[in-house]
Amino acid sequence: MNRAIRTPRRWRLVARFAAALGLAGAVTLTGLPGVPVEDSAAVPTTARLKPGTGKRCDTKHLGKAYGTTPVNSGFPTAPGTNFDKWGGDPKNFNYPLPGKAFDGLKAPTAAEKTKALSKVPGDPKKNVEAWKEQAAKTNDPADKAMEIYARYLEKQRSQSFERWFDKTYIRNEINLNKGAAFEARLVRDFRLIGPDWLCEVYVEIFDENGKKIATRKFDAYNQRTKEFNEFKSNSTLTKKQLGNDRVIARSMPDHTFRYSGAKNFDAKQRKLIDDFNRDVEQMRPGKKNQVRGFQRQYNAIPQTKPIRGYSRYDTWFAPGCQGGPAGQPRLAAASSCGTRGPLNDRINGSGRTANEAKQIQAEARRLDTRGTLPRGGPGGVDFTTLELRYVGGLAKGKGMQYSMKADMMPDPDENPGFGGQASMQLASDALFTWLALTPDKFWVNLNPDEPHRVMDAKFASTDAGRVLLEADLRMKHDFYKAMDPKTDLGKRYWAALPKENGNPCMPGLRNWIEPKPAQVREQDGGIYILDAPLALKSTAQKTVTQGPGEPICDPGPEEIKAAQKVVDSMIVPEVEKMINTAPQYADLRRVYTSRVAAEWIRQQDAKKESDFRPIINSGDVSKWPLRAPNEKWDKDELFQRYRKIYIEGEFTYDIDTDHGVRVYIVGGVDFSRQPKKNITKVRFDTENRTLDTTTRTSMQADDTSYRDTDILYIGGDSSGDTSGGTPTPTPTPTPTPTTPKPTGEPTPTDRPSQSQTPAPSQSPGRPGGDLADTGSDTPVGTIAGVAAAVIAAGAGLVWWMRRRRSTTG
Repeated sequence: MNRAIRTPRRWRLVARFAAALGLAGAVTLTGLPGVPVEDSAAVPTTARLKPGTGKRCDTKHLGKAYGTTPVNSGFPTAPGTNFDKWGGDPKNFNYPLPGKAFDGLKAPTAAEKTKALSKVPGDPKKNVEAWKEQAAKTNDPADKAMEIYARYLEKQRSQSFERWFDKTYIRNEINLNKGAAFEARLVRDFRLIGPDWLCEVYVEIFDENGKKIATRKFDAYNQRTKEFNEFKSNSTLTKKQLGNDRVIARSMPDHTFRYSGAKNFDAKQRKLIDDFNRDVEQMRPGKKNQVRGFQRQYNAIPQTKPIRGYSRYDTWFAPGCQGGPAGQPRLAAASSCGTRGPLNDRINGSGRTANEAKQIQAEARRLDTRGTLPRGGPGGVDFTTLELRYVGGLAKGKGMQYSMKADMMPDPDENPGFGGQASMQLASDALFTWLALTPDKFWVNLNPDEPHRVMDAKFASTDAGRVLLEADLRMKHDFYKAMDPKTDLGKRYWAALPKENGNPCMPGLRNWIEPKPAQVREQDGGIYILDAPLALKSTAQKTVTQGPGEPICDPGPEEIKAAQKVVDSMIVPEVEKMINTAPQYADLRRVYTSRVAAEWIRQQDAKKESDFRPIINSGDVSKWPLRAPNEKWDKDELFQRYRKIYIEGEFTYDIDTDHGVRVYIVGGVDFSRQPKKNITKVRFDTENRTLDTTTRTSMQADDTSYRDTDILYIGGDSSGDTSGGTPTPTPTPTPTPTTPKPTGEPTPTDRPSQSQTPAPSQSPGRPGGDLADTGSDTPVGTIAGVAAAVIAAGAGLVWWMRRRRSTTG
């Protein structure tokens, strides 16, 4: 007999529940995704407020109970949308992070282990409490260090001490204090006061048998409007929280939800909120925007007072730390040198490879129980875009302050940023290289006729020099590629060239990269590097070394002039855009912004001695050598690669000519000046509003967005002391027009001596070693009289178009 199989009631309930909530995929007896249950067969069905839950927000965070809730209490709500945004400038909030002062501790030695366990032998928990009591009584960092070691040794741990300290000890302190501080700030700013508002409200979730299987905590709850509020300082929600909230939404149909973040919600987070809102609107026909998101820009500043000998200090941008073994980045915790700050922390916490970054990102998300990670997590920064954009605070014994600019990664969970240490090391090494060598060393020269003048030997031993020469070769390749007739640009280019005997004709070319006028602002005792664009220049040139095949044409002056006009109008702009934006030139842009900063440091040190004086013009670059994986890089090997390309050709193009299809075979960087324009304060404030405050904040907060963008500013300094809040430096006066205008004559320190290797010839039509025109008649105090040569390139790129064969038809 055929019988219909009757689905058990529990399974029917699960099916209906999953359908109602739009869950995809198989639904198991473990309940909703993200809902922890003790009984694997339990299914969440109902939710209700925990009796007696919550504390008045005003009493908890402001220490005062207000009699009534103001009319303007709560977050703004715009009609017609479920996302609201506060348009004001970012604000800061402080939170205590005293444990961070001990981030320089190493794993305990055998003797330190014995001492750390000596207070109450045999009872690890009481032993920790005893050290905690002693550390609080004496305020001695040595006792606090023992308390930390005792906590680590309290349990048998498989992870290293360093990993435990970072991932457990400090993460717990951040979760506890940062979330609470952000909650208090929102209570204050949006007047979540009076009897209507409760904080730390719990909702209990039960299965069909009435058994409690989960608890959901909300940061704030309005008893009158029945709105649950979740606050996230990094604007990141978890599946666990949203899974619980879906149960609550079905069981408590008169309640709404709002998620407030201190940063912009990214596309993935917006979708999570939108999807939940759509599900709730389906549950409640006719009720719109039951789930809302709210964004208000805040920067979280940890309050930490570093302790020499216990705190971690890095050698990046630290002039006093550059006297150690060559090429050995080292911790300088016990010395008087080093830098620390949010940028250093983000760098040290980044993965070295893509796979390592994914592992770090996943673990960080798992441990981030209160959404207190910086936006995007450890992989939220695109370290390939990291560039030095502010230097200041120069004084003897003070090192320097710095802030760097970087983009956010668009999808850090799937594709986290990595390689932070390599980018940071390059920017720092380049700064010291530019200072240690005199500008007459800053040249590279890829000329097939001059194999013995590729670059200065000392410059060639640094990554800064390597980057410049590699960029030169890279530019050649991209120039070839831009001419490809298979592209629309290439096709138009070849058609526009002048003809000789029906064949497109073009002379040999020399191309080089040089700076356009950089936009800078001297203010607040430092220099803001606002924009440092690069230009691609081109001119005709012949060489003795022959390229492949036979010459196609012998252009005269008129043909050369016409061809150059085509090159300058079509190919040069395309390749120049690549140089300023493409990933393959990121290192070039990074070392150049360090060059701008280094020149300013030179000038300031000439006025008043700084910690950089022993380095400036020392000629010793042994502390900033070629680093892995480029430690065996060889300028001569690169030159031979270039010469091979030059002689044999790299690209072959089939070009339509009056005589049918002919095959063309084609086979450099000049920062000879570093022009800068110190813009006015009015223009600075207008075009770069809040950049000064953003930069100052970036030295203390690890997630400082520039206004309302996905551009980050992150920095540090030699003190790393954030215990006093955000300082407000005294602005320095705008330079007055008393400094004489730059002349065509370089300063004495920039003029090579007779014994020095001469730089290659200057670009046509320009005096050697002076400053380029800034485009302003106002004298520029920042750069007056400074010959800021970076590269004096010789016959860098010569293009030969040779006919190897021809066909007809």
